Amino acid sequence: MPQPQKPRNDSNKQQHRINEQIRVREVRIVGDDIEPMVVPTRQALDMARQQGVDLVEISPNAEPPVCRLISYSKFLYQQKKRQKELKAKQTKIEVKEIRFGPQTDEHDYNFKLKHAKEFLSDGDKVKAYVFFRGRSILFKEQGEVLLLRFANDLEEYGKVESMPKLEGKRMIIFIAPKKTGGNAKKAEAQHEELPAERAPKTAPKVKEKKEYQGPRVEGEDF
Repeated sequence: MPQPQKPRNDSNKQQHRINEQIRVREVRIVGDDIEPMVVPTRQALDMARQQGVDLVEISPNAEPPVCRLISYSKFLYQQKKRQKELKAKQTKIEVKEIRFGPQTDEHDYNFKLKHAKEFLSDGDKVKAYVFFRGRSILFKEQGEVLLLRFANDLEEYGKVESMPKLEGKRMIIFIAPKKTGGNAKKAEAQHEELPAERAPKTAPKVKEKKEYQGPRVEGEDF
């Protein structure tokens, strides 16, 4: 009959007591196909031996402590897998800034729109703003229209978190990705499914600085 594993000398040894390390009088046992019950610790150890698994303490502060009947190596694997999944869900979202002038031309607008689509596809949030310098604050309505157009053109990639708001010399709008980190992979998958003659041509992604000024146009008020 297979015997329970001996405690391994690793970092997990201090996190979970197993088998004879559990020295309380009784425990509540749980496990696959087992109805939770409170039994003397010695009886729980006998049950573990009969099933060829370990008695692993998972809630030492409970009254009585909760132990699971499971192979210790399998338990460690499940713990590691769960931590990896939680870490993936907690992926940090960066905020990318895109700056406009109140009289941004069409070429500059499209240049920045392209980068905004890339940011949102990668799961990043976009902070777009129009900067008013000097008397250009007179064009604040024009700046608001520009930001609303920008949000509308990004409708497939992100959703507006707040409407354009004037803060000092800046009118700001925030756009969050619809699916964090997922749009880029989805787009790549769709690209692979298209026939070669219909597949869109995409330029290689270029790392840029956080704030994109775009091509400077003579006469634009920044």
